[in-house]
Amino acid sequence: MFHHKHPYPPFIPENATKLIAGTLPPPRFTTGELKEGDVDFCYGSRDGLLWKVIDEVFELDLKYETTAEAIRQREDFLIKNNIGICDTVESCRREKIDASDLGMQEVELRDLIKVLRKHPTIKTLLFTGGNSKNGPEFFFRKLLKLYDLKLKVIANDVPRVHQFVLDGRLINTVSLTAPSGSANRAIGSMQLYKELKKQNPEFNTIDFRVLQYRQFLEED
Repeated sequence: MFHHKHPYPPFIPENATKLIAGTLPPPRFTTGELKEGDVDFCYGSRDGLLWKVIDEVFELDLKYETTAEAIRQREDFLIKNNIGICDTVESCRREKIDASDLGMQEVELRDLIKVLRKHPTIKTLLFTGGNSKNGPEFFFRKLLKLYDLKLKVIANDVPRVHQFVLDGRLINTVSLTAPSGSANRAIGSMQLYKELKKQNPEFNTIDFRVLQYRQFLEED
Protein backbone atom coordinates (compact mmCIF):
# COMPACT_ATOMS: atom_id res chain seq x y z
CA MET A 1 0.00 0.00 0.00
CA PHE A 2 1.12 3.53 -0.72
CA HIS A 3 2.14 5.51 2.38
CA HIS A 4 0.68 8.94 1.76
CA LYS A 5 2.53 11.37 4.02
CA HIS A 6 1.77 15.06 4.36
CA PRO A 7 4.75 16.80 2.74
CA TYR A 8 4.39 20.13 4.56
CA PRO A 9 4.63 21.08 8.23
CA PRO A 10 1.97 23.45 9.53
CA PHE A 11 2.48 27.04 8.38
CA ILE A 12 1.20 29.25 11.20
CA PRO A 13 2.19 32.91 11.59
CA GLU A 14 2.94 34.04 15.14
CA ASN A 15 -0.25 36.09 15.51
CA ALA A 16 -2.57 33.87 13.46
CA THR A 17 -6.28 34.29 14.24
CA LYS A 18 -7.58 31.80 11.64
CA LEU A 19 -6.43 28.30 10.75
CA ILE A 20 -7.27 26.61 7.43
CA ALA A 21 -7.56 22.84 7.84
CA GLY A 22 -8.05 20.23 5.12
CA THR A 23 -6.86 16.63 4.84
CA LEU A 24 -3.88 15.88 2.53
CA PRO A 25 -2.54 17.24 -0.76
CA PRO A 26 -2.53 14.81 -3.71
CA PRO A 27 0.00 11.93 -3.55
CA ARG A 28 2.29 13.54 -6.15
CA PHE A 29 3.17 16.17 -3.53
CA THR A 30 4.44 13.36 -1.29
CA THR A 31 6.55 11.82 -4.04
CA GLY A 32 7.68 15.20 -5.40
CA GLU A 33 6.43 14.48 -8.92
CA LEU A 34 4.69 17.82 -9.40
CA LYS A 35 2.87 18.83 -12.55
CA GLU A 36 3.31 22.03 -14.51
CA GLY A 37 1.25 24.69 -12.74
CA ASP A 38 1.57 23.10 -9.29
CA VAL A 39 2.96 25.24 -6.46
CA ASP A 40 5.19 23.39 -3.97
CA PHE A 41 3.19 24.61 -0.98
CA CYS A 42 0.01 23.89 0.96
CA TYR A 43 -3.01 23.67 -1.39
CA GLY A 44 -0.64 24.05 -4.32
CA SER A 45 -2.31 21.57 -6.69
CA ARG A 46 -3.08 23.12 -10.04
CA ASP A 47 -6.46 21.37 -9.84
CA GLY A 48 -7.35 22.86 -6.46
CA LEU A 49 -9.40 26.00 -6.07
CA LEU A 50 -8.47 27.38 -2.64
CA TRP A 51 -5.76 29.76 -3.81
CA LYS A 52 -7.82 30.75 -6.84
CA VAL A 53 -10.68 31.73 -4.53
CA ILE A 54 -8.32 33.58 -2.15
CA ASP A 55 -6.78 35.28 -5.18
CA GLU A 56 -10.23 36.54 -6.21
CA VAL A 57 -11.20 37.68 -2.70
CA PHE A 58 -8.00 39.64 -2.06
CA GLU A 59 -7.00 40.51 -5.66
CA LEU A 60 -3.49 39.09 -5.19
CA ASP A 61 -2.47 38.31 -8.79
CA LEU A 62 -0.82 35.08 -7.66
CA LYS A 63 1.53 33.01 -9.78
CA TYR A 64 0.55 29.38 -10.43
CA GLU A 65 3.89 27.75 -11.12
CA THR A 66 6.52 25.62 -9.39
CA THR A 67 8.75 28.51 -8.33
CA ALA A 68 10.07 30.07 -5.12
CA GLU A 69 8.25 33.28 -6.04
CA ALA A 70 4.87 31.52 -6.08
CA ILE A 71 5.59 30.07 -2.62
CA ARG A 72 6.74 33.44 -1.28
CA GLN A 73 3.54 35.14 -2.48
CA ARG A 74 1.42 32.70 -0.52
CA GLU A 75 3.54 32.85 2.62
CA ASP A 76 3.49 36.66 2.54
CA PHE A 77 -0.29 36.67 2.19
CA LEU A 78 -0.79 34.31 5.14
CA ILE A 79 1.58 36.30 7.38
CA LYS A 80 0.01 39.65 6.46
CA ASN A 81 -3.52 38.37 7.10
CA ASN A 82 -2.77 36.30 10.24
CA ILE A 83 -3.96 33.07 8.62
CA GLY A 84 -2.33 29.69 9.25
CA ILE A 85 -2.62 26.32 7.52
CA CYS A 86 -2.53 23.02 9.39
CA ASP A 87 -4.27 20.04 7.82
CA THR A 88 -5.94 17.38 9.94
CA VAL A 89 -4.07 14.35 8.54
CA GLU A 90 -0.39 13.53 9.01
CA SER A 91 -0.43 10.36 6.91
CA CYS A 92 -2.55 7.49 5.63
CA ARG A 93 -2.30 4.32 3.55
CA ARG A 94 -3.85 3.92 0.12
CA GLU A 95 -4.54 0.90 -2.06
CA LYS A 96 -5.22 3.18 -5.02
CA ILE A 97 -2.86 6.13 -5.42
CA ASP A 98 -5.25 9.06 -5.77
CA ALA A 99 -6.46 12.06 -3.77
CA SER A 100 -9.80 10.60 -2.68
CA ASP A 101 -10.67 11.26 0.96
CA LEU A 102 -12.68 8.02 1.07
CA GLY A 103 -9.61 6.07 -0.06
CA MET A 104 -7.65 6.95 3.07
CA GLN A 105 -6.90 4.02 5.41
CA GLU A 106 -4.92 3.72 8.66
CA VAL A 107 -5.17 7.47 9.09
CA GLU A 108 -2.76 9.21 11.45
CA LEU A 109 -4.20 12.52 12.60
CA ARG A 110 -2.39 15.72 13.43
CA ASP A 111 -3.20 16.90 16.94
CA LEU A 112 -4.91 20.21 16.24
CA ILE A 113 -5.74 20.61 19.92
CA LYS A 114 -2.02 20.79 20.73
CA VAL A 115 -1.63 23.21 17.82
CA LEU A 116 -4.39 25.45 19.18
CA ARG A 117 -2.84 25.42 22.64
CA LYS A 118 0.49 26.42 21.13
CA HIS A 119 -1.13 29.30 19.22
CA PRO A 120 -3.52 31.02 21.65
CA THR A 121 -4.50 33.81 19.21
CA ILE A 122 -6.33 31.42 16.86
CA LYS A 123 -10.07 31.80 17.26
CA THR A 124 -11.45 30.29 14.04
CA LEU A 125 -10.87 26.99 12.25
CA LEU A 126 -11.77 27.05 8.55
CA PHE A 127 -12.36 23.49 7.35
CA THR A 128 -12.05 22.99 3.58
CA GLY A 129 -14.87 20.47 3.66
CA GLY A 130 -17.51 19.13 5.98
CA ASN A 131 -18.42 16.17 8.16
CA SER A 132 -18.71 13.56 5.42
CA LYS A 133 -16.53 10.49 6.00
CA ASN A 134 -12.82 11.36 6.01
CA GLY A 135 -13.50 15.06 5.59
CA PRO A 136 -11.63 17.60 7.75
CA GLU A 137 -14.55 18.25 10.12
CA PHE A 138 -15.08 14.49 10.41
CA PHE A 139 -11.47 13.97 11.53
CA PHE A 140 -11.56 16.94 13.88
CA ARG A 141 -14.63 15.52 15.59
CA LYS A 142 -12.72 12.27 16.14
CA LEU A 143 -9.90 14.24 17.75
CA LEU A 144 -12.32 16.17 19.98
CA LYS A 145 -13.67 12.88 21.35
CA LEU A 146 -10.17 11.98 22.57
CA TYR A 147 -10.17 15.21 24.58
CA ASP A 148 -13.80 14.83 25.69
CA LEU A 149 -14.73 18.03 23.86
CA LYS A 150 -17.88 18.66 21.80
CA LEU A 151 -18.99 21.03 19.07
CA LYS A 152 -22.04 23.23 19.60
CA VAL A 153 -24.11 24.08 16.52
CA ILE A 154 -24.26 27.81 15.74
CA ALA A 155 -25.48 27.68 12.12
CA ASN A 156 -26.62 24.46 10.46
CA ASP A 157 -26.82 25.72 6.88
CA VAL A 158 -23.82 25.47 4.56
CA PRO A 159 -21.28 26.68 5.54
CA ARG A 160 -21.98 25.09 8.93
CA VAL A 161 -20.64 26.93 11.96
CA HIS A 162 -19.87 25.36 15.34
CA GLN A 163 -18.18 26.42 18.57
CA PHE A 164 -16.25 24.66 21.29
CA VAL A 165 -14.44 25.75 24.42
CA LEU A 166 -10.78 24.91 24.92
CA ASP A 167 -9.25 25.84 28.28
CA GLY A 168 -11.87 28.54 28.71
CA ARG A 169 -11.27 29.90 25.20
CA LEU A 170 -14.13 30.03 22.68
CA ILE A 171 -13.16 28.76 19.23
CA ASN A 172 -15.38 28.77 16.12
CA THR A 173 -15.26 26.20 13.33
CA VAL A 174 -16.58 26.86 9.84
CA SER A 175 -17.05 24.00 7.35
CA LEU A 176 -16.66 25.64 3.96
CA THR A 177 -17.66 24.08 0.66
CA ALA A 178 -14.63 22.08 -0.47
CA PRO A 179 -12.32 23.87 -2.95
CA SER A 180 -12.24 20.87 -5.27
CA GLY A 181 -13.91 20.11 -8.56
CA SER A 182 -15.75 17.18 -7.01
CA ALA A 183 -17.78 19.61 -4.87
CA ASN A 184 -19.19 21.45 -7.88
CA ARG A 185 -22.13 19.07 -8.19
CA ALA A 186 -23.12 19.74 -4.58
CA ILE A 187 -22.91 23.48 -5.21
CA GLY A 188 -25.09 23.12 -8.28
CA SER A 189 -27.85 21.55 -6.20
CA MET A 190 -27.90 24.35 -3.61
CA GLN A 191 -30.94 26.63 -3.75
CA LEU A 192 -28.87 29.77 -3.18
CA TYR A 193 -26.60 28.91 -6.09
CA LYS A 194 -29.62 28.26 -8.34
CA GLU A 195 -31.09 31.66 -7.42
CA LEU A 196 -27.82 33.50 -8.04
CA LYS A 197 -27.32 31.64 -11.31
CA LYS A 198 -30.82 32.64 -12.40
CA GLN A 199 -30.05 36.28 -11.67
CA ASN A 200 -26.75 36.08 -13.54
CA PRO A 201 -26.28 33.19 -16.03
CA GLU A 202 -22.50 33.79 -15.99
CA PHE A 203 -22.30 33.14 -12.23
CA ASN A 204 -20.27 29.96 -11.62
CA THR A 205 -19.12 27.66 -8.82
CA ILE A 206 -15.92 29.63 -8.19
CA ASP A 207 -17.97 32.82 -7.85
CA PHE A 208 -20.12 30.99 -5.32
CA ARG A 209 -17.09 29.98 -3.28
CA VAL A 210 -15.72 33.53 -3.42
CA LEU A 211 -18.95 34.81 -1.88
CA GLN A 212 -18.89 32.13 0.80
CA TYR A 213 -15.19 32.27 1.68
CA ARG A 214 -14.96 36.08 1.64
CA GLN A 215 -17.15 36.41 4.73
CA PHE A 216 -14.90 34.23 6.86
CA LEU A 217 -11.51 35.13 5.41
CA GLU A 218 -11.99 38.88 5.78
CA GLU A 219 -13.67 39.03 9.19
CA ASP A 220 -11.53 39.81 12.25
